[in-house]
Amino acid sequence: MSRSSHATLRSEPVAPVTLVSGPFHVRAETLTIATVKTLQVLDLTGEVMARVVAMGVREGIATLSSQHTTCSVFVNESQPALREDIEQFLQHIVDPATPWLHNDPEHSDCDRMNAGAHLRALMLSHSQTMQISGGELVLGQWQRVLVAELDGPRTRTLRLQVMGVE
Repeated sequence: MSRSSHATLRSEPVAPVTLVSGPFHVRAETLTIATVKTLQVLDLTGEVMARVVAMGVREGIATLSSQHTTCSVFVNESQPALREDIEQFLQHIVDPATPWLHNDPEHSDCDRMNAGAHLRALMLSHSQTMQISGGELVLGQWQRVLVAELDGPRTRTLRLQVMGVE
């Protein structure tokens, strides 16, 4: 396991933007990811950044949204030990021994027994909106785009929407 964090580097530093005009564009696409663990934190920064660059918006915003109630999107540092700490924190934040009604066949028709995953999702977000400047995401040096699988392993669908001017 690497001990170092992944830094987010832009090809050009973010410059002040005073006025940008031109046609307004909205572009969107779907990302599909496969998870391998019940609870897993993945770093998607590289893939999201590459897709944003390919969409050709110079100044605007990008929103990455999970299409699932038990899969979250957030921004944080991406260091292997910290990702494991996040996974451990999320595992411990909800006691699986609690008799959750969502897991009780007398109260719910859910056969996944995944009340804990839904409750963990309450602590995170299902979408993240980020600025685009100079055609790239605006992220701080240690900020990365992360996804938390809370009820895996599964195939997950994320939607990336980019809006702005070329």
